[in-house]
Amino acid sequence: MTATGVMASALVAAPAANAAPQAPAAPAGAVTTAQTAQARTAATLAQRLGSRSAGSYIDAATRQLVVTVTDASAARAVRAAGAQPKTVARSGADLKRVMAALKRDATVPGTAWAADPASNKVVLSMDSSVTGAGLAKVRRAVAKQGAAVRTERVAGTFRTFTRGGEAIWTSGGRCSLGFNVKKGGAYYFLTAGHCTNIGTSWYSDQGKTRLLGNTENGSFPGNDYGIVKYSSTPEDTQGSVSLYNGGSQDITSAGTPTVGQTVQRSGSTTQVHSGQVTGLNQTVNYREGSVTGLIKTTVCAEPGDSGGSLFAGATALGLTSGGSGNCSSGGTTFFQPVTEPLQVYGAQVY
Repeated sequence: MTATGVMASALVAAPAANAAPQAPAAPAGAVTTAQTAQARTAATLAQRLGSRSAGSYIDAATRQLVVTVTDASAARAVRAAGAQPKTVARSGADLKRVMAALKRDATVPGTAWAADPASNKVVLSMDSSVTGAGLAKVRRAVAKQGAAVRTERVAGTFRTFTRGGEAIWTSGGRCSLGFNVKKGGAYYFLTAGHCTNIGTSWYSDQGKTRLLGNTENGSFPGNDYGIVKYSSTPEDTQGSVSLYNGGSQDITSAGTPTVGQTVQRSGSTTQVHSGQVTGLNQTVNYREGSVTGLIKTTVCAEPGDSGGSLFAGATALGLTSGGSGNCSSGGTTFFQPVTEPLQVYGAQVY
């Protein structure tokens, strides 16, 4: 059986009648393939260079992969891999120290931060709920870090995207299925951890008459992933993500994106939307608690999309966690990298 991950749309209820309209067609296959290859190169270089790099990104103008470096030998390694080196003042270790200080001094609900490789700074985002004493606390923490931190305001409030509705149902609400996986010959699916926190039994219909399976494990806050074991062999064992246009996208692997990469999200409320990755290793302070290591994107999402698939072409990337905004006005959305639960649970997409 081909290793692939799925959104298993045949197993969940149809999207709501008032769901957002379908997004424009997917990016050209050649672009997706090229960016997936760049993301693999970025991941390889990040492992090889360690703190001698402060991240990488796809340049919006040239579409080249740019990798930040702190010394000449790292620059040579980047060129040898076919990417463009960019010498920066702050190493990866420097930016990690800044983010550790923010975690200590600026953990306020409605804040989020991650290293921005293009500016070689940590970008701290604040939603509309950060005011008064919370805002003063954040400003004091930022001032201590000087030019190493840039702040920005985002519209709306950071929240997880669970809501009563359709798709995969449990007693506590409605979410979206992320990817089907296998371990030990048994079938499971991944979704968001804040979803598996709200219920044990999951159904494909609002009336809860068609059981999909039961929650086996989950992690939220801290992380945002959970795994559900199917009660029987799922109908879709070939592996695909629903594109909500009568078609689907086969998934053949799991990977890590890079900043600037074009990605897509499939979810039961707003169906399929596209956008760009704007940050990795993102810390987000939801009201329910802090989650670290997330992917930050410009892809919109709304309540009920939680747990849905983030992907680029045939590569599974993440599970919808939360964010701000909606699919009418846009916003910021965060995703749990899918590689982490696959490793933790010893599972693989199929």
